[in-house]
Amino acid sequence: MNATSPHSRFIATTVATVVAAFLALTPTAASASPIYPPSDSCTTSPASVEAGGTVAFECAEATFSGDESVTITVTGENGADARIGMVRFDISTASEIVTSEADGSLAAIDITLPADSSGTYNIAAVSASSAGGTAAVSVVSASGLPATGLDSQSTMGLWIGGGALVLAGVALAGAAVWRRTRDNI
Repeated sequence: MNATSPHSRFIATTVATVVAAFLALTPTAASASPIYPPSDSCTTSPASVEAGGTVAFECAEATFSGDESVTITVTGENGADARIGMVRFDISTASEIVTSEADGSLAAIDITLPADSSGTYNIAAVSASSAGGTAAVSVVSASGLPATGLDSQSTMGLWIGGGALVLAGVALAGAAVWRRTRDNI
């Protein structure tokens, strides 16, 4: 068999067609789907702080593409008062755009929670090429217990409303007794 035989040309054409089809159907970096890193790729340290405390938020290698813009968002009660790095925000949810490292990680970024923070704050990092990651931090009282529930200022309405309901019940019961007494006379 020589190199110009019909059989050789058929094999060469078939191989070239298969390679061309493979290259045409293989996604390129520009059309690749977003990166979906593991669910624990971003962390906060420490995992719980007192109100007004600062946590370090960071993401592992390959969470994002290298040197890309990443939006960090803090959501929670009074989240607008959270400070990411040195910036304070006056919106309902604080966010800031930072740049990922060359290895796709996100270096530790200090996030200071508001002085009147309570409950849990969710911190998320996303980019154009990555679904990113999330982490949470819990606010604890000085005793180390989570700062949840209501204080005396926020329960004042409950006490007033409850008292009004008790008075209304007493008034209705009194009216019913008075009506029965009047009907029996």
